[in-house]
Amino acid sequence: MTDSSTIKHPHIQHYTDGTASVMRKAVVYTELRFYQRSDVLYQLTQVFCRRYLPQYGDRTVDQMVQAARSTKQNIAEGSTDGQTSTETELKLLGIARGSNKELQEDYLDYLKRKGMKEWFGQNKRFDDLHRFCKEHTAWEDYRLLTERMNDEELANMAICLCHQVDKAMTKYIERKDREFTMEGGIRERMTAARLGQRETQRQTIEQQAAEIDALRKENAHLKEMLKGLGVTV
Repeated sequence: MTDSSTIKHPHIQHYTDGTASVMRKAVVYTELRFYQRSDVLYQLTQVFCRRYLPQYGDRTVDQMVQAARSTKQNIAEGSTDGQTSTETELKLLGIARGSNKELQEDYLDYLKRKGMKEWFGQNKRFDDLHRFCKEHTAWEDYRLLTERMNDEELANMAICLCHQVDKAMTKYIERKDREFTMEGGIRERMTAARLGQRETQRQTIEQQAAEIDALRKENAHLKEMLKGLGVTV
């Protein structure tokens, strides 16, 4: 038998009139740094494919652009749907993470085909690139820089961003998973909201009853005072 005292209910928000809401607090996905980096990856991938891959007869272009778009769009959709369904949010974030991994593999395959290397470890170029990607999350910070970069540099920049997006998303998904485990889904929130609303109504009724009782006593006391002064009520 479950000890109800150990169950952690979700934090229920309220509208301005005091009505309980089953909606979770909205996530502004455009403020998520891994979303911002996914947008950079989408823009960068279009530049890379247009510049270094054949425009016809190679499905890689469509696959890479679609993987980059899928990452960005599923983060946006998942974060929005998370207001009502953590299950849907986790599913879409999982798809976004998978698309990001697919994109990373495409860039790694390009380097292998061209006999180029992935930058990592004790490498000044990698250190500088990693630092830049860590400090910048807006496409405008990358746009002019990409115009001066060759394919090896662009591919390594994209791979670095993919790693950073994956690391951040993994932690974010874990946090959302823990929230779901502790708080439950929409059904649990609906039950908690209804129970919370009933409790609020009960407290309001009790408060109003106490106020009415106090007014009755005060009225009776005033009548007694007036009677003692010889005033007929």
